[in-house]
Amino acid sequence: RKTMELDIVALSRLQFAMTALYHFLFVPLTLGLSVLLAIMETTYVMTGRQIWRQMTKFWGTLFGINFVLGVATGIVMEFQFGMNWSYYSYYVGDIFGAPLAIEGLMAFFLEATFVGLFFFGWDKLSKVGHLVATWAVALGSNFSALWILIANGWMQNPVGSALNPQTMRMEITSFFDVVFNPVAQAKFVHTVSAGYVCASVFVLGVSAWYMLKGRHIEIAKRSMTVAASFGLASALSVVVLGDESGYLTTEHQKMKLAAIEGMWTTEPAPAAFTAFGFPDQEARETHYAVHIPWVMGLIGTRSLTTEISGIDTLEKQAETRIRDGIKAYDALMKIRAAKPVAAGTAVQDPAAEQARSSFADIGHQLGYALLLKRYVDDPRQATDAQIAQAARDTIPHVPTLFWSFRIMVGLGMFFILLMTVFFWLSARRKLDRYPLLLRIAVFAIPLPWVAIELGWVVAEFGRQPWIIEGVLPTAAAVSNLGAGTVLLTILGFAAIYTVLIVIEMTLMIKAIRKGPEPDDVPEAKLISENLVPAAE
Repeated sequence: RKTMELDIVALSRLQFAMTALYHFLFVPLTLGLSVLLAIMETTYVMTGRQIWRQMTKFWGTLFGINFVLGVATGIVMEFQFGMNWSYYSYYVGDIFGAPLAIEGLMAFFLEATFVGLFFFGWDKLSKVGHLVATWAVALGSNFSALWILIANGWMQNPVGSALNPQTMRMEITSFFDVVFNPVAQAKFVHTVSAGYVCASVFVLGVSAWYMLKGRHIEIAKRSMTVAASFGLASALSVVVLGDESGYLTTEHQKMKLAAIEGMWTTEPAPAAFTAFGFPDQEARETHYAVHIPWVMGLIGTRSLTTEISGIDTLEKQAETRIRDGIKAYDALMKIRAAKPVAAGTAVQDPAAEQARSSFADIGHQLGYALLLKRYVDDPRQATDAQIAQAARDTIPHVPTLFWSFRIMVGLGMFFILLMTVFFWLSARRKLDRYPLLLRIAVFAIPLPWVAIELGWVVAEFGRQPWIIEGVLPTAAAVSNLGAGTVLLTILGFAAIYTVLIVIEMTLMIKAIRKGPEPDDVPEAKLISENLVPAAE
C-alpha cells in the first residue's frame, strides 16, 4: 500500500511538473511582448510615424499566437488542483482559492477583453484609445501573473493563515499579509523581469535574422533598439531582484539555499560562495569545490557576522521539529476527540483545554509530523529510524538544484552582456556592421526559456518535500487515485501539449517568415519612411 501511494505521489508530481513547464513556455513571452507592444505603440502615437504602427501590429501577431496557447495550457493548471491534489485543495482552499479566482478574472475578463480591442480596434478606436487598450493588455498580463505568484509565494512562505483544528483547514487570518508576503512580491518582480528579458531576446533575435536576410531592415533596426534598451534594463533588474529572492530564501527556506550551494556543513560567517563543484548526495560533500570567500554570506545574509546553516545542521533541526510535531499531532487528536461543550456551560474538559493550550504553543510544527505519514499511519507510533528518515526527506536533490541554479545565473550574465553589446551598437547606429553578433543573437533565442525553466526547477523542486513549506508535505496532498489513472492522464497531456507546442512553433515560424505586412497608408508615406524602395 505504501509503495502504491508513493507511485501516485511521484506520478502526480510528474504530471504537474510537465504541464507547468509546458505552460511556462508561453507565459514569459506573453508578459514581455505585451510591454514591448505598449512601448512601440506609444512611440507611434507620440511621433505619428506609420512604421511604429506596422511594428506594433507585426509583433502583436506573434503575441496573439503565444497568448492563445498560453491561456489554453494555463486552464489545465488550475483544474489539476482538484484532479490530482484534492487534499491540498481541501486543506488550503480557503486561502489558495482567492488569488486564483482574482487571477482568473484578470486573465479571462480584463486581459482577454483588451486583447480583443487590440486586434480589432485599430480602425475603430482613436490612436489614444487604442494605446490605452494596449497598455491595458500589458497591465492585465502582469497583474494576472501577480496573483498567481501571490498564491505560489504563500506556498513558499505561508503567512497570514492558521489551521482550524476542528475543520482541519487552513484559514486566512490576514489577507493583507497574504497579498504583501515579501516572498510573493520578490517572486513577482523577479519573474516578470525574466519575462521581459525573454521577450527582448526574442525580438532581438528575430530582428537579427531579418538583418542577416536583408529584409525589413528599418523595422528590424528599430525593433532591435527597443529590445536592447528594454532588455538591458530588465536583465540588470533580474540580477538585483534575484539577489532579493536569495536573501528571502535564507530567511524562509534555509534548506533550499543550502542545497543550492551544496553546503553540507555550517561554515563560519561570512560563508563562501561555491562557484563550481560536484555535489555528492551519498557522500554528503561537494567534490572539487571552488569557493569565492565571503560572497554567499554577503548575498544570503547581507552581513559579515551571520551564519548560513549547512544541510547537516538543518537535518538535525528537522528531526527536532518532527518530534515536536508529534506532540502537536497528539494534541490535535485529543482536541478532535473531545466532546463538544454546550453553549453557556461553565464546565470545561480539562484534558481538552490542556490539548488546546499545547497545540497553540507547538501547532506550527504539525506539518513535520505529517512527514511521517509516508511510513506510518499514526505519527505517534513512529520509530526513531522512521523519524530520522523523515528528517532526511527534508533534503531535496542537491545536484539538481546546484547545477540548475548555476546554469540559470550563467545565462543571466550572458543576457546582460548580449544586451549591452547591442545597446552600444544601436546607440552608434552600427547594428548591421557585425554579422557574427547578429548570428549570436539569432542562436540566443531559446536560451531565456532554458534559464526560466531552470529557475522554476530551483523554486519548486527546492521546496520538496513540502507542497506548503513547513505546513503540508507533498506526499500528504495527493488525491486518492490509482497509479494507472494518473499515468494515463500524463500520456494524454503529453500528447496534447506536444501537439500544441508544434502548432505554436509552426504558426510563429510562418508569421516570422512572412514578416510585417504593409500598412494601409499611402505609398509616398512608406517611401519617405524607407519601408519600400522608391521607383527608379
